[in-house]
Amino acid sequence: MACIPYGNDPAKIERYRTFWSRGDARRPLVAFTLVGWFPLREFAVCRSWAPDTALTPEMIDPSAFLDDHIRMLREGEIMDDDALRGACPGQLAFPWLPGMLGAKVRILPDSAVGEERRLTLAEALEVRLDHANPWFRKYIEYGDALARGSRGDFPVSHSAEIGPTDLHALLRGGTQSLLDPTDDPEGTARLLSQLGGIFVELTREFWKRTPLFHGGYFDAQYSLWAPGPIARMQEDATATWSPRLYRKFVQPVDRAIAGCFANSFMHLHSTSMFLLESILEIDEIACFEINHDALGPPLDRMIPRFQRVQQVLRLSRNGAPWRLAPRRTQPLTSRLSMRW
Repeated sequence: MACIPYGNDPAKIERYRTFWSRGDARRPLVAFTLVGWFPLREFAVCRSWAPDTALTPEMIDPSAFLDDHIRMLREGEIMDDDALRGACPGQLAFPWLPGMLGAKVRILPDSAVGEERRLTLAEALEVRLDHANPWFRKYIEYGDALARGSRGDFPVSHSAEIGPTDLHALLRGGTQSLLDPTDDPEGTARLLSQLGGIFVELTREFWKRTPLFHGGYFDAQYSLWAPGPIARMQEDATATWSPRLYRKFVQPVDRAIAGCFANSFMHLHSTSMFLLESILEIDEIACFEINHDALGPPLDRMIPRFQRVQQVLRLSRNGAPWRLAPRRTQPLTSRLSMRW
């Protein structure tokens, strides 16, 4: 394995194909990493940044990060596991999309965060993805630098971006975003639809410029190779949404996002399992990733949840609602249609 750069043996790809096609396998894919969830301090250039200060795109020189990306990827040469290893801009250290949507970005001890903007609903509805925004331009520049630096030996991926409800909370503020569905249902639906479109637009723009790896796409956070366009979805803010409100306002947006990519997957937390059935109703989502959280249910109580996901995906394989090809975007409501 050590003779193959970063352990990225192309022979591993067949097991990923089996995973996505729901094929028979002797065991699950298994992977290990020594890199933590908050890798800001993994980059030497970031260690001089003082916590609780502003981070601007001008502080990020992609070439200054490349050596540390390579160092982290080399763990694949000492681990005989199933994972392909790749990189994304900042390796999850920077909140790219909040910066693109006008949030001030603040440095924390181990990561960075976009601050709430607390806009009026009318102001939030004016927000668009500006390709001239310095955060957008730096994100694309960073992806291009990784692609050049990879020399085809490792895949390059989008970063892990927050989803529509998270962006809703960012723009409106966490408290107000909880009140919006009751105070202004129509405006809330419009805003979530718009934010879903921004999420799709950013993902597509990144993949327009990013070379494929052995003909496939990649998500660096979970070392997940896919045969078709991939999107990592999340809705962490729905931890405070009821199943009824999720189905009414968020489910149509998530369905539309997932329908734009052949291999969409949803990041979930064990603390949001009360929404699992509502999310499993979206047959356009091809994969589910569930974090086991310290404050969530113990693992023995999570196992039935994992089995439920397997049951639904097995039925979707046999019943054919799941497809390995992009689907047309579905209507959001009777009055709003997404045309992403």
